[in-house]
Amino acid sequence: MPRPITCIADLQALARRRVPRMFYDYADSGSWTEDTYRANEDDFRKIKLRQRVAVDMRDRTLASTMVGLPVSMPVALAPTGLTGMQHADGEILAARAAAKAGVPFTLSTMSICSIEDVAENTDKPFWFQLYVMRDRDFNNRLIDRAKAAGCSALVLTLDLQILGQRHKDVKNGLTAPPKPTLVNLLDLATKPRWCLGMLGTKRRTFRNIVGHAKGVNDMSALSSWTAEQFDPPLNWDDVKRIRDRWGGKLILKGILDPEDAELATRSGADALIVSNHGGRQLDGALSSIAALPAIVRTVGDRMDVLMDGGIRSGQDVIKALALGAKGVFIGRAYIYGLGAMGKAGVAKSLEIIRKELDVTMALCGLRDVKKVDAGILVERPDQPLQTARRGAVAGGDQRPKADFSCFRPS
Repeated sequence: MPRPITCIADLQALARRRVPRMFYDYADSGSWTEDTYRANEDDFRKIKLRQRVAVDMRDRTLASTMVGLPVSMPVALAPTGLTGMQHADGEILAARAAAKAGVPFTLSTMSICSIEDVAENTDKPFWFQLYVMRDRDFNNRLIDRAKAAGCSALVLTLDLQILGQRHKDVKNGLTAPPKPTLVNLLDLATKPRWCLGMLGTKRRTFRNIVGHAKGVNDMSALSSWTAEQFDPPLNWDDVKRIRDRWGGKLILKGILDPEDAELATRSGADALIVSNHGGRQLDGALSSIAALPAIVRTVGDRMDVLMDGGIRSGQDVIKALALGAKGVFIGRAYIYGLGAMGKAGVAKSLEIIRKELDVTMALCGLRDVKKVDAGILVERPDQPLQTARRGAVAGGDQRPKADFSCFRPS
C-alpha cells in the first residue's frame, strides 16, 4: 500500500523517481554554488510565529485578491520553463488544476504548451509571463497573442538579461534539443510512465517560439536562437513600452533591491514580485523573504508587493504575508506535484498549502487571511513592532525575541 502524501516533500520524493534526471534537476537547482537557492528555503525557517489560544477559530476565510483580481487564497502558480517536460501537457494540466482551486496560473514564455494550447484547453483566464527578447517584433506578437487568448495579467521578468550558469544543466546535457547521451538514455529507460506520456502528446518543444520566431521552424534552430535572444540592454523605457502595448494588469518580476522597487513604481506597473529567480541567477543574492521587508517599506503603500522563492508550505505563505506581501507565487512546490502525479499532483500541492495556511492562521489567532500582519510574528530585532499594532498588550509588547539577524538591513 502506498504511503499517504502529507506534505510537499512527499511529492518531491515521488517526482524525483518519476521525472528524468535532466528535467527534474532543471527544476530543482540553482546557479553556481546554490547558496541563494538554499537560502530561499532556509530563511523561512528562521521566522517564528506567535501561537495564540482561547480565540474563536470558526468561520475562517482565505479568500483575497492579487493585483485586484479575486483568488481563493493569496497564492499563484509561478511561471516555470519546461513545465511540459515534467509531465506530458504539463502547462495545460497545471492551468486546469489552478482554475479548479481558484488561483492564478502563469504560463512561461519558455513553456512547452503554447499560449494557444492552454487557452484552447482551459475555460478560465490565466496569466502570461514575458521574457524580453532582442527580436522586438517577436515580443510584440507574444503580447498580442496573450491578449487574444484573454490572459488577465502580464508578468514581465526583468532578471534574465543574461543567463546564470546552472551546473546541473551543463552536466546533464540539457540543451535544445537535449543531448542523447548514454547516461540520459539509460535514465529514460527507468522512467516508462514519463516516456509513455510524452509519446502520447504532440507538445514536446517550445511551442511559443517554434513556428512563431523568425527562422525557428524546428528544434534544430531553437538552441542558437535562444542563445542570442535574451536582451542585455533591457531598461525601464522598454518596460513602459511593453506596458503601453499590453494595456492590462502588469506585474514586474525579479525585484530584489529597494532602489529597483522605487523605479518599478514609476513604470506604471500594477505590482512587483520580489524574486531572485528561484536562486537560478545571481548566486549570493539575498533570499526573497529576506529582501521582502525593505521593499514593502519602500513601495508597499504605492503598489502591490508579491513574492516568490522558497515557499514549500502554507506556513511559508503566512510568513510572507506577515512581512507585507499581498500574495505569493509557488513554483517548485507545484512542479513536484506535476512530476509526481500530473494534474492530481498539482491539485494535491495546492490542497496541502491551503490546509497548512488555514490551520496556521487559526493557531496564530486569526480567521481572515487579509488580517495577517507582523503581529503574528515573534519580534524581529531590526524592526521593533509598535505597541499600537494588533497583538500588543498593556504595558508594552510582550512577545518573545528571536534572532533574525539575516534580515537586518545593510
